[in-house]
Amino acid sequence: MFGWEFPPHITGGLGTACQGIVRGLGQLEVNVIFVLPKLYGGEEYEGGTASMLAADCVKINRDTVKEYASAVLPSEYIKWVEVDSCLVPYQTEDEYYKSITSVPPAGCMRVEGGDVTYTFEGGYGSDLYSEVYRYGMVALQVAKDYDFDVIHCHDWLTYPAGIEAKRFSGKPLVVHVHATEYDRSGSENVNPRVYAIEKLGMDMADSIVCVSEWTKNILVKNYNQKAQKISVVHNGIDNVFVAKSKVPKVYPKLVTFLGRITHQKGPEYFIDAAAKVLKKDGNVHFVVAGSGDMLHTIIERVARLGLSSRFHFTGFLKGAVVEKLLRISDVYVMPSVSEPFGISALEAVGCNVPVVISRQSGVSEVVDNALKVDYWDTDAMANNIYSLLNYSGLKKSILKGSMEELKHLSWASACEKLKNLYSQLIVDTK
Repeated sequence: MFGWEFPPHITGGLGTACQGIVRGLGQLEVNVIFVLPKLYGGEEYEGGTASMLAADCVKINRDTVKEYASAVLPSEYIKWVEVDSCLVPYQTEDEYYKSITSVPPAGCMRVEGGDVTYTFEGGYGSDLYSEVYRYGMVALQVAKDYDFDVIHCHDWLTYPAGIEAKRFSGKPLVVHVHATEYDRSGSENVNPRVYAIEKLGMDMADSIVCVSEWTKNILVKNYNQKAQKISVVHNGIDNVFVAKSKVPKVYPKLVTFLGRITHQKGPEYFIDAAAKVLKKDGNVHFVVAGSGDMLHTIIERVARLGLSSRFHFTGFLKGAVVEKLLRISDVYVMPSVSEPFGISALEAVGCNVPVVISRQSGVSEVVDNALKVDYWDTDAMANNIYSLLNYSGLKKSILKGSMEELKHLSWASACEKLKNLYSQLIVDTK
């Protein structure tokens, strides 16, 4: 399994999904060799800030899993392999260049797995795409040294690695689509180089897994993939916080947006809806939790609308801090323009918070008890927020139904589907 993000080093839902999948497969006694890039920089995590190796990351994560999910990560079924690389989630080409100039010079490329170290001549790739393909070349060595039945890749940065491993081993390839370039950049701004890598990975795959019917439709329409080749496996959630003690309210009414501050997540629509809510109820505060390329634009938008006293920008949050924020929130809003799934909406429900979600999302397929709007309809969004804040009967009804739905959305059920898919691929390729 090739990944590029894992808790506690996360920038979005992909790392959370990888954790749920790895743990779920281990509990089903599926042996997983998880390969991921080395983590550099001053990433924050509980207990401090450090430049950490993937092994350190996993060690901390195991402690977190025990407390967080009340289950021991079944490590006897999991091996961890680290690739000395600068790959970072959601990184632009400019950001990548800055990252390679801030890490120690590399005279070789190492892959570390247990007691094994692989060495490759050369330095870091001169651009993001070079690094993606160098990561793919390392997969050849990993494929030579490990015995496996199936190759599973998460999102486009790992597709070249999966392709190389398949070419060497002849084993079936699964590509797992958590998001596409159409989601990240919009149909008018698709990066052709990223799109080409995504499409090649899908074309080369023996099977494609995607996180929603919403994403499946994008793959069929924009990537020319056959529907019968695609399996929809919705994400899950393992942690529900509602049994915990109540958290004192910071404000009488608090509405939260949590996610990357980018076009895909629709923060501008959240701001416009908030302005309309405040015209009817001036006793509401709004939180924007996250970071991204639109952050300064959004802050300026709030200032121009004269809403600064009612808005709070927290920056990027994760782990226990996210839980605390959700537990003091009265309404969670996910106004995404194109959201393959939206794990944060499930986390909000788990924290006993009713949700207003975009119809343009995968999570809307599995949560019926939510107030759903088209992302561009800020009038409807504002009305839904206002209603949940002021009509207790509606709030209780929505919460009761969504909490019941949450019981059936687990990583265990998602991993059962993945295990069955693996078994069928193994049979088909013999």
